[in-house]
Amino acid sequence: MPEDFKVTPWEVTGDIDYDQLMKQFGTTPIDDTLMERLSRYAEPHPMLRRGIFYTHRDMVWLLDQYDKGNRFTIYTGRGPSGNTHLGHLMPWIFNKWMQDTFGCDMLFQMTDDEKFLFKDLSLEETGRMAYENALDFVALGFDPKRTKIIVNTKNVGKMYPIALEVAKRTTFSTAKAVFGFDNSTNIGSIFYTTMQSVPAFLPTADAGHEVPVVIPCGIDQDPHFRVTRDAAPHLGYPKPALIFCKMFPALNGGDKMSSSDETATIYTTDGPKAVKKKVGRAFTGGRVSVEEQRLLGGNPEVCAVFKYNFYLFEPDDAKLNEIADRCRKGEILCGECKMCLTERINVFLEAHQERREKAKDIVGDMTYDGFEW
Repeated sequence: MPEDFKVTPWEVTGDIDYDQLMKQFGTTPIDDTLMERLSRYAEPHPMLRRGIFYTHRDMVWLLDQYDKGNRFTIYTGRGPSGNTHLGHLMPWIFNKWMQDTFGCDMLFQMTDDEKFLFKDLSLEETGRMAYENALDFVALGFDPKRTKIIVNTKNVGKMYPIALEVAKRTTFSTAKAVFGFDNSTNIGSIFYTTMQSVPAFLPTADAGHEVPVVIPCGIDQDPHFRVTRDAAPHLGYPKPALIFCKMFPALNGGDKMSSSDETATIYTTDGPKAVKKKVGRAFTGGRVSVEEQRLLGGNPEVCAVFKYNFYLFEPDDAKLNEIADRCRKGEILCGECKMCLTERINVFLEAHQERREKAKDIVGDMTYDGFEW
């Protein structure tokens, strides 16, 4: 892997070469054949059409199972270490499309134990954030009858026996090689990956027969699920399929939005003034003057504002291409694009925040095994 970027489940830095990362991890590109097959079930989501979800493991097998009548379960999650931002919502929105398209059950895992082990947070703090993050997930409109939320410390009684089975078949040598652990790593962190494996196996354990599972997630999570897939056949479970997305960009031009940089991150609880201020500071790569911008045009390929439209806020491909074309021709200025994006984000967040408040009425009914928040 080139030294100018780093991608792990806990750290993403540098200018990511996604093709190189795909080769490094050994995943399969989403090609035209797979896209054509996905289009049999529904119009492919913009995140598929635009290559945001761009690589996979065993998606062909998963669709084969579905065509045979074996409905799969979708598994996704969140490490609750802070407030939810747009980068967290992006793969969840894709998961919502998956559930709507295939009529599947959904497991959403809150890894409160992970964030306790890897960050300077108390269990009380990670538990509180798990609830707050769950409200954002529920607000996206997942089917409450088909969707269950797991919180690791709440559901540990059901999860721990399966985690032990995974742990027994995962050596410290493997954990060090996959995750880069060393002698300073606490033993809880070393064990943790087994807990992230469990929801991939729960549908089969609960049903008493093999249930296919697909995990749509960021490419940074692949190391965890390589361990999961290696353990699966030894435990009598099917290997979960995976479909991976690229990282949602930061407003400052970085490759991944991060909760640690509040000035370059849009949170789901941000108000209109905060959004306007943050978008106003966004990196665009624009010219030094209006005259030069009109003459030479802009560069949408490096512009964070354009990337936000590309990833989330302009679903119409023709309109997106028009924005890019007008930018290159100097027909629109960076300030105009920032104003337009600010309005789009605020409209989205206003509706999301209303649904988030209503989610408080149903989030208690969506817990796995009926735990209390």
